[in-house]
Amino acid sequence: MTPVFDLASRIVEENAASHPIVATYQGIPGHDHLMSDWSPAAEDARHAQTLGWLAELDTLPLENDDDRLAAAVIRERLGSGLAQYETSEHLRTINVLWSPVQLVRNVFTVMPTATDEHWRTIAERLEAVPWSLGTAIAAYAEGIARDVLPARRQVLGAAKVAAVCAGVDAAPDGSATPWFEGFVGGYAGDDAALAERLRSAAAGATAAYADLTAWLRDVYAPAAAEADGVGRERYVRMARVYLGADIDPEETYSWAWGELAAISRRMTECAARLYGGVTPQEAQARLDVDPEHTIVDAEETRAWLQRVADETTASFNGRFFDIPERMLTCEAVLAPPGSAAAPYYTGPSEDFSRPGRAWLPQIGEDRFRTWWLLSVWHHEAVPGHHLQIAYAKLQSERLSRFQRMTGVSGHSEGWALYAERLMDELGYYTDPADELGFLSNQAMRAVRVVVDIGLHLGLEIPADADPALLDGVAGAVPGAVWDPALAREFLRVRALQTEGFSTSEVDRYLGLPGQAICYKVGEREWLAAREDARAAAGDDFDLKAWHMRALALGSVGLAVLRAELASA
Repeated sequence: MTPVFDLASRIVEENAASHPIVATYQGIPGHDHLMSDWSPAAEDARHAQTLGWLAELDTLPLENDDDRLAAAVIRERLGSGLAQYETSEHLRTINVLWSPVQLVRNVFTVMPTATDEHWRTIAERLEAVPWSLGTAIAAYAEGIARDVLPARRQVLGAAKVAAVCAGVDAAPDGSATPWFEGFVGGYAGDDAALAERLRSAAAGATAAYADLTAWLRDVYAPAAAEADGVGRERYVRMARVYLGADIDPEETYSWAWGELAAISRRMTECAARLYGGVTPQEAQARLDVDPEHTIVDAEETRAWLQRVADETTASFNGRFFDIPERMLTCEAVLAPPGSAAAPYYTGPSEDFSRPGRAWLPQIGEDRFRTWWLLSVWHHEAVPGHHLQIAYAKLQSERLSRFQRMTGVSGHSEGWALYAERLMDELGYYTDPADELGFLSNQAMRAVRVVVDIGLHLGLEIPADADPALLDGVAGAVPGAVWDPALAREFLRVRALQTEGFSTSEVDRYLGLPGQAICYKVGEREWLAAREDARAAAGDDFDLKAWHMRALALGSVGLAVLRAELASA
């Protein structure tokens, strides 16, 4: 182990000790009984810790090319965190998708529950929920004092999640059972004292979430900012955290309009083949009630998605990828109530005792659209996030522990969107319904770029926008300035999304500035990198070999992706 790799491993361990929730998601053992501290003092300590790591890194020799890449990834990722701290983002980290409000609850969904010892660990962590939520409130209160405020929409959205956890508000399925009560009800052991401890801890966590709900609604929301958009300066800074690269938001906005126009033309052609002359929106309406392309039961849908992942893995292994045995399973599971509408993936633990999992949310819809979900599952499971994230964790000889445990959203989401496109290129969407689902998801990612940048920068619909893209979208005319209502309608019509999904998506974009563009912007770089390699190799280009070299690289910022693949 070189000095750089030694430091990288210590960063992972010390960060895990500082942030136990992060440790659990990464699958690092020894911290599952603890909760994370979100307080300003804890963030100050993490900031000082980061400065120390970077100072030490500057003194270390780079002994080989692996050291060079490891040092570059460490500097880029830690530097992004420093930039966030210096602008006090940690005092307003609340949103509808991925903030302390959700993480404190969701971490329990990835913890093992097979033995009494597992449940004792859960009980200890449950008992710390009130304290952890209290530290988050302390951070938000400090933000109020410093006038570092999130948008009110994000506070109220997070409050809704908290209310569902507490049983204050009903879940999408109509249930008002507090989430923690239902969770500990899964204990099936015969230790009466442990069962009582779990019930008591769950009651305490439920009460803490009820208190959090009231504080968010009665104190934080009234103090929060009215404006949803964050403005150009903050947007560019936050986009760099997600992309690992700087962007010109106006150029990216213009490029996305062109991408969306090309995708929409193909959608029109596909809808005509599907039903004979209908529009994509008319085709969607038919598909959404077609029993051949929908499933009404959540568990049946989950089982179908498991078959999709298993069959794709079997079909691809040895042909387009070499998939290690420990990665042959990616579990399809149902997401907990209150989750946002978009499916998501969680990686395996470091030792693979916990497998990679793709999560299906339930947002009150009365049926699941298989024609749309197919390409989504290729994105989340195989050949998307599962192959990328799990494979990187196996590269212990070349990648430092820090590289195996960290990620850049633009890199990972770009790969997953590339994976959807790969399925199309290889002819896997032979049913026009599945093809339309794939195209609608491509359109959604292009719409995300347009809407995310448009909302946060307050941009207008361009004067030269393709009229076909505005047709049928209420309020969409050249010169119109983006607002949430227009964004929801644009997403619903142009990307064939449901009303509920479109609402959830727009709220998500507004809460995570710059994250929504990672998919399409990242795919842009992945495709360019592949074309560079194809042009260099000519007839000798080997797609499987390129895939394996690309996955072995681990997660890097988009600024270095093409250069690193060119030298691989």
